[in-house]
Amino acid sequence: MAAELVEAKNMVMSFRVSDLQMLLGFVGRSKSGLKHELVTRALQLVQFDCSPELFKKIKELYETRYAKKSAEPSPQVPRPLDPLALHPMPRTPLSGPTVDYPVMYGKYLNGLGRLPAKALKPEVRLVKLPFFNMLDELLKPTELVPQSTEKLQESPCVFALTPRQVEMIRSSRELQPGVKAVQVVLRICYSDTSCPQEDQYPPNIAVKVNHSYCSVPGYYPSNKPGVEPKRPCRPINLTHLMYLSSATNRITVTWGNYGKSLMLQLLCPQSYSVALYLVRQLTSSDLLQRLKTIGLKHPELCKALVKEKLRLDPDSEIATTGVRVSLICPLVKMRLSVPCRAETCAHLQCFDAVFYLQMNEKKPTWMCPVCDKPAAYDQLIIDGLLSKILSECEDADEIEFLAEGSWRPIRAEKEQSCSPQGPILVLGTSDTNGLPPASSTPGVGGSVGSALGGIGSGTGVAGGPETGKPGADVVDLTLDSSSSSEDDEEEEDEDEDDDEGPRPKRRCPFQKGLVPAC
Repeated sequence: MAAELVEAKNMVMSFRVSDLQMLLGFVGRSKSGLKHELVTRALQLVQFDCSPELFKKIKELYETRYAKKSAEPSPQVPRPLDPLALHPMPRTPLSGPTVDYPVMYGKYLNGLGRLPAKALKPEVRLVKLPFFNMLDELLKPTELVPQSTEKLQESPCVFALTPRQVEMIRSSRELQPGVKAVQVVLRICYSDTSCPQEDQYPPNIAVKVNHSYCSVPGYYPSNKPGVEPKRPCRPINLTHLMYLSSATNRITVTWGNYGKSLMLQLLCPQSYSVALYLVRQLTSSDLLQRLKTIGLKHPELCKALVKEKLRLDPDSEIATTGVRVSLICPLVKMRLSVPCRAETCAHLQCFDAVFYLQMNEKKPTWMCPVCDKPAAYDQLIIDGLLSKILSECEDADEIEFLAEGSWRPIRAEKEQSCSPQGPILVLGTSDTNGLPPASSTPGVGGSVGSALGGIGSGTGVAGGPETGKPGADVVDLTLDSSSSSEDDEEEEDEDEDDDEGPRPKRRCPFQKGLVPAC
């Protein structure tokens, strides 16, 4: 059986395109594609689904093809023609378990290992990018397989554009000078089939298109010590270096294969896959217009969501009667124009869709600026209720949603004065009774008036006959107990000195230029 399997593979490898199409059509497989794709499908068929009927069909196609060639006259060779002489094949059968045809013919398959060694793997899928609409798939995700033990590996790929694809590129509008909207892009990701993969570059990547190197996004500088700089992994535009005709384009991907022994690569493989797509690049304005068309949520639905948020929870001891929502965008600190949020977010606060799309066009992160959770473009909605509120309430920067679904504006309160409320004493001339008149500053006038009116007295009186209210006692806090006790001791000393005789003059405790008020 192993010898028959090897013989069948050798026959398939010598088939032409027409023979391959007849073989694939015989078993109901797809007959479209380039020759290397047809060869790959046929080898997979022989390897895993080889039946006696299939082997008989392969042998029939092989004999039919070489029987025609052997019947043709050959003036240069006088002896009878031998089919094996025109197409030399190994006469000794190769050992089946040690032959790996996908590896042997890897360079024939565009230098990329498309066929797994033992079992069919599911295809690698890449995440959908909002700013790119895929028009055609030029090369399916194909794994980068090292061809040697060198640190730098090269994987070539050859393809040609159809006339329709060339016309689409030439007739598309220009986003920037020299940058067409319809582009041929190269995407690279991990060879992980468990979920859609994001773009991820291998180390030391370089892309050459028709003998010219293509620019690859560089690393972002890192200001934090000890943090490695990050590289933005995005689709690589190859359009400006390609032949926009029926000529064949050659793309060579150079990548680094470092730091892993053979055993480590078998235990934890981390391979990469490349793919080529014909896409139409969109702008933030295009995405905003699409969002306004298909992402607007009706105000009544938004109102029902508010009621659901404020609904009384019997298990909770705290009842929420309202929730405040700011009308200022958290991204740019400006008033909202297109209030937007993700359906997966649990908050009612919105951000401005215009600035959110512009920021993700420059640096795609797609993270909600309110809760810092993923907010993909497909999950964005425009809040119809908040849009209506923005048009009706132009003099407030904040509103409050109430439990019944209504709302009220919260306007900024006037700044309160720093001075305390209540009557204030004002310094001025004293009345006939020697008391200062009532003013509008309590405490201040009393303390200052007592300091000027009589130092050492310790108290002052607020109010008077003009106000008609009983006066309030004001305590001068500038005087402490030590100063009052010292004054009492000085008065006693003066009484004793009067009996003894005159004393020398003392220095005036008042500063120069300070005159008592009374």
